[in-house]
Amino acid sequence: MTAPLYAMRDHVNRPQVNLPAPKPKMRGVKRVFTWLAKLVLGLFFASILSVVLLRFIDPPMWSWRMERAIFPPAPITEVRHQWRSLEQISPELQLAVIAAEDQKFAGHSGFDLDAISSAIEYNQKGKKVRGASTLSQQAAKNLFMWSSRSFIRKGIEAWFTLLMELIWDKARILEVYLNIVEFGPGIYGAEAASKHYFGKSAAKLTRYEASLLAAVLPNPWRYKVSPPSPYVEQRSAWIRKQMRQLGEVTLKKVNEAQ
Repeated sequence: MTAPLYAMRDHVNRPQVNLPAPKPKMRGVKRVFTWLAKLVLGLFFASILSVVLLRFIDPPMWSWRMERAIFPPAPITEVRHQWRSLEQISPELQLAVIAAEDQKFAGHSGFDLDAISSAIEYNQKGKKVRGASTLSQQAAKNLFMWSSRSFIRKGIEAWFTLLMELIWDKARILEVYLNIVEFGPGIYGAEAASKHYFGKSAAKLTRYEASLLAAVLPNPWRYKVSPPSPYVEQRSAWIRKQMRQLGEVTLKKVNEAQ
């Protein structure tokens, strides 16, 4: 059966529509967005992989140490660092750091919302800026972040904090923190600090020595463990008081927390 004549005529006479070719500018924008999407996706999976690997592998280097090496606030004559497992670090230092920096460490999921709210209210009053970072956030910052303050950096830091809380247990977070935190110019980790300031291994630290080390953590380039300033002595006494209140049960909760 043949098609009607008018249908054939329409088919023959219908003009062919040629769509305009994409403009070079539009192709360039699309290419940029495609590249950015691939970059973000790659960084997303790389961040997860890095946190998974560091659950089992002790980091030989971290961003905070690299930045200090490239842009030191003052000349550093020697860099000291020796990795130690959590079992090789005095429970006194473990508890002192929790008492000084993050007393809710065993119970939160990486963020202390009450501390954040208090810090915002405090800072809005125009007083000296006060932070509210947990040990988990500080560990993430030291491992992966740069030092400058920005919303982008805080957002990335929060992402790594969330990953660490999901993939690591609390004991691993505390172990990594105690091994990479800076206790003085070029002095990284509990073992190097203990040997430098007290001539002993981190496993043998007393409560007083541990409280002195924890007391300088807000600014180890400004505050000195030896000889301690009146401020450091006062803060270390406060830390020891907090340690007595927290008790050994706090470390038990850390080891049990997942």
